[in-house]
Amino acid sequence: MKKIGSLLLATSILASLALGATTTLAADGGSYDSNGVITFTPNTDPTKPVDPVDPTDPVTPVDPTDPTGPKPGTAGPLSIDYASSLDFGKQKITSKDEIYKAKAQKYIDKDSVEKTGPNFVQVTDNRGTEAGWTLQMKQNSQFTTADADVLTGAEIVFKNGNVVTASDSEKPTGKTTITADPSGALKDVMSAKVDQGAGTYLLDWGTDAATAAESIELSVPGSTTKYAKKYSTTFTWVLTDAPGN
Repeated sequence: MKKIGSLLLATSILASLALGATTTLAADGGSYDSNGVITFTPNTDPTKPVDPVDPTDPVTPVDPTDPTGPKPGTAGPLSIDYASSLDFGKQKITSKDEIYKAKAQKYIDKDSVEKTGPNFVQVTDNRGTEAGWTLQMKQNSQFTTADADVLTGAEIVFKNGNVVTASDSEKPTGKTTITADPSGALKDVMSAKVDQGAGTYLLDWGTDAATAAESIELSVPGSTTKYAKKYSTTFTWVLTDAPGN
């Protein structure tokens, strides 16, 4: 009988210990935190031009002045990605004041389809600071021929300017009208204040192919001597890290 009693007592003690262990484990379950992290750095890779009507899609612009294609954009996290070259076509010589319109921008979309849309200039800010920036433009000279004949009094006006973007950062300000100065004076084009302008931004002249074909004008006085030759000029686009006012 003593052996049976001892066995029962030991069994009871073991059961109690097991129950206590189970209870202790349940009470000590608790919770635990872990981490996730990502670090962004300024992006110095070139940014492709995008569709001036749908800026979510990359495109390949057609340069009407250079059959080899447009020049690549500038390097760095703050970059000028593209600026349209302007083609005012072949025009008959007249002695009247005339206004000629630049042709709309042609480009190849992501599906290899040729489209036409607004002429544009594109800026990307991948610095990751929203520190702001300023874009300006200058016309380097009056229209001239290879023989140095000058198209005296000619003037280019960029109209219907509007900022287009797929970015959630606050939009920069774009000039709706710009009158180029053939003497080379810089003209404001688009600017981002502090806390604006992160991502890719286009200043379009026009909103579609139809308005684009009416948005950049070249006026030429009737009194100007015009030779049966090709006249051309160049533009320089200047982007700085100075924030807009």
